[in-house]
Amino acid sequence: MIDSARCELIDDSELTAAARLTRPDVEATEVAARVAWSVLVEPGDGVAGALVQALGAAGALRTAFGDLDLVPPGVVAPRALKEAMARWRPRAHPRAVRDALLAAHSVGARLLLPGDELWPDGLRDLDAHQPVLLWARGDADVLRASTAAAVVGARAATSYGEAIAGDIAGDLATGGALVVSGGAYGIDGAAHRAALGVGGTTAAYLAGGVDRAYPVGHQQLFDRIQQSGVVLSEVPCGSAPTKWRFLARNRLIAAASLATVVVEAGWRSGTLNTAGHASSLGRPLGAVPGPVTSAASAGCHRLLREFDAVCVTNAQDVRELWGEADASYVAPPPPDHDRTRMLDAMSMRTPREPADIARRSGLSIERARSQLGLMALDGVVAQRDDGWVRRQ
Repeated sequence: MIDSARCELIDDSELTAAARLTRPDVEATEVAARVAWSVLVEPGDGVAGALVQALGAAGALRTAFGDLDLVPPGVVAPRALKEAMARWRPRAHPRAVRDALLAAHSVGARLLLPGDELWPDGLRDLDAHQPVLLWARGDADVLRASTAAAVVGARAATSYGEAIAGDIAGDLATGGALVVSGGAYGIDGAAHRAALGVGGTTAAYLAGGVDRAYPVGHQQLFDRIQQSGVVLSEVPCGSAPTKWRFLARNRLIAAASLATVVVEAGWRSGTLNTAGHASSLGRPLGAVPGPVTSAASAGCHRLLREFDAVCVTNAQDVRELWGEADASYVAPPPPDHDRTRMLDAMSMRTPREPADIARRSGLSIERARSQLGLMALDGVVAQRDDGWVRRQ
């Protein structure tokens, strides 16, 4: 693939393998170059991203490992480029691209590239930190959904948190939204399972390769997701999840969603990192409140207090974050205080005359009589020979 002095073109077998994993109308050399970049760099590498934006993946690869003087002015600072090369060179092994492609092919993974019709639109907002590609397993067509919402939270979730996450995710999925999360234990898992349970769709963004179930205990869950949803990662198959990759992965969850909802999170939870990415991208941020005594909700309360998160209690609250109104929702009528006062003044056993009811409620006799007629139509009061009584 690449040596310390130059960028070698990928051979025909690697080009063929690259073409099989993506659209046939995409130049295989460009695909292979993007695979090379995914092998070379850690997620979110802004220097690589800037070069790829300016020169294309193949051109950036040739320039970076060829003549650095060809980098256009203003794209990357010379010092930053020098430091980046020091990071990339140890990973520049000739067989890396081929191994990545063969590993993906062996598990039935495909490639998604920026500009593809299935590429999540929101990832473009990451600019130079956008992934060079995504490795996907499952039904990537679910990414066509017009709405996507991230439901994330603590791994060490409480039964309360998992129940709320399930209710919100299930309702969103029933309404056609793609439920996005990270595949972890706790809130993430509850959100994915709820979406699948109602026959909806869900996407799991992983910190490691799509061929590695992490956590291992969610292997069956990932298998279910791949049947009617999609598992995604920006690192090649075989890559291990690391702390940095989890933090970098969180930016994808936030960017790919119209809104991010945190259901439970500790005071220093890593979930707050996802919330931070959502906020920096201008995405609406919601948080579910919990008991004030629960450490599992301390992070949510912190988001509500310090980060202008919106209090969320159900799926309709989430839809409102991105401006979607529920046409089936009918707001309850404003309370009728006169009716309440009259019911307080009446008895279920002792009939009372309108004048007595008016005196007890503080209303005029005319107002009391008109209200009694309306309340009788609603069935909440009844007229007897000697006056009026409450029926409930």
